[in-house]
Amino acid sequence: MMGTMILLILLTLAAGIVGWLFFLWAVKSGQYDDIEGPKYRMLDDDEEEVGKKTGREDRRPVDKR
Repeated sequence: MMGTMILLILLTLAAGIVGWLFFLWAVKSGQYDDIEGPKYRMLDDDEEEVGKKTGREDRRPVDKR
């Protein structure tokens, strides 16, 4: 009974340490840099970028389905 409790405590501590290390890796790799940007970025118009690529400002993007 006591051996099982010690094993469970050690496994829980190991899982916690692995989770903490994964969190530190995510923070250092920039996963949490900009959490608000993507939801507003989808609302931006891409017409300026299309005009720069094609050289024509009045050209609209073509739907390639």
